[in-house]
Amino acid sequence: MSATKAESGSASKASVEAFARDLNAVKAEVAKVIVGHDEIVEGVLTCLLAGGHCLLEGVPGLGKTALVKTLGQALDLRFSRIQFTPDIMPADILGTQVIVEAARGTKGFEFQRGPIFANLVLADEINRATPKTQSALLEAMQEQSVTVAKETHRLEQPFFVLATQNPLEMEGTYPLPEAQLDRFFYKLLVRYPGRDALHAILERTTSTHETAVSPVLSAARIASLRALVREVPVVRSVQELAVRLVLATHPENEEATPKVKQFVRFGASPRGAQAVLLAAKIRCLFQGRFAASHDDIKAVALPALRHRVILNFEGEAERVATDAVLGEVLGSLKV
Repeated sequence: MSATKAESGSASKASVEAFARDLNAVKAEVAKVIVGHDEIVEGVLTCLLAGGHCLLEGVPGLGKTALVKTLGQALDLRFSRIQFTPDIMPADILGTQVIVEAARGTKGFEFQRGPIFANLVLADEINRATPKTQSALLEAMQEQSVTVAKETHRLEQPFFVLATQNPLEMEGTYPLPEAQLDRFFYKLLVRYPGRDALHAILERTTSTHETAVSPVLSAARIASLRALVREVPVVRSVQELAVRLVLATHPENEEATPKVKQFVRFGASPRGAQAVLLAAKIRCLFQGRFAASHDDIKAVALPALRHRVILNFEGEAERVATDAVLGEVLGSLKV
């Protein structure tokens, strides 16, 4: 029995070390081009390893699109980009039935696949499209399939949507439907770079500096890393903290804070609890551990829940930040 435990422990240790080595290799390749967004890169990789999707929000010019394109080069996956505009239609994303002529002159319908049929899909400026077009992604993001003309087409695995959006206050933007927001594993806020990072950006982009990014992670390896994430053990008290955290975002819950009761209309969904727990598992692997902790739960709460907490009219009128509401919840929960 002890020998079996020792072998299992050494195997776990080796798996964790290989996990960190592979992810550090991806980070190193991305860092050749992208400067000052280490937390964003780690957050995007967290979504990829959890089997979820990622939403990046920030004003134009902060490198959101460049980050996604660079990540696509570092991963040995099929990459596709969709530029969202007000006139784009669902068929432009999913594909459509077209009439084709056979060799004998007979005609029939054939499905022409849209850009959604890829492993890594960049949905650029997603909130510049109308809600009707935005909702075309719902089935693809949740069911990993596309239904056109009553025929369902499975998407190739892994399937990962990385969307960028501008702040809602900007002209020509539409808010994403709540159902679609809930299907994003993380919402990451891209901040303005600091002084040193800005110097590095200028040196790389205003000179003859050119960097080639090499693919370092294959689809098969991503599948094995995803399987490892699911094997990370979580004790009951850590899972209980994730449950209490999500329930405390609901105004009617006994652990709801004053800001939640005053400014929140709907709290986080069960998908929020799933995202918090999976992200906590991935964070502990990033740090070389094979067991999620209470600190991991608290560290991943904001990106996993900030887009799932819906403010009421008073909260929106007073421009209450969802992060501030969640921060109060995290401060009130005792382990």
